[in-house]
Amino acid sequence: MSSNLQTISQEVLELERSLNERWSVGDSHGYLDNYHEDISYFDPVLERLLVGRDAVVEHIQKLYKNPHIVRNEYLNPDVIASEAGDLAVLSYNLRTYVAAERGGEKLLRAWNATEVYRRIASAWRIVHSNWAITQSMTTASAS
Repeated sequence: MSSNLQTISQEVLELERSLNERWSVGDSHGYLDNYHEDISYFDPVLERLLVGRDAVVEHIQKLYKNPHIVRNEYLNPDVIASEAGDLAVLSYNLRTYVAAERGGEKLLRAWNATEVYRRIASAWRIVHSNWAITQSMTTASAS
C-alpha cells in the first residue's frame, strides 16, 4: 500500500468514526454538516435515491432520533482512493449495540456501509452515502 493511500485511508476512517460516534449519542450534525451540497444518499427505509443535501438532511432529521448506541464495531474497513488522492471510497461493516434490559449490551443492527468522500478545499466531504441493513432486527437481536 502506498504511503498516500495509507494516509488517505487513515484520514477517512478516523473522520467516519468521529462522525458515527457523534451519531451514536444523538448528534446527527457531524454527518449532516459534512455532507456535500450534491450528496446522493441511499437509506434502507427508502425505495429511491435522495439527491441534494437539503433532501438528505430533511429525511434524516424527520426519521432518525437518538439511537442511544453504547458501542460500535467497525469491521472489514476498506478504502479505495483515486490516483489524484481527491476521492476515496470507504466500505465497512458496522455493528451497533445498545444497552440490554438486564445489563450488558445487545446488538441493535448490523450494517453494510459505503461512503464516498471527496477532498474539497482541503477537507474530506461525503458525496455519496449508502447504508444497508445486513440482518433483520429480529435476527440481530437474537445473536
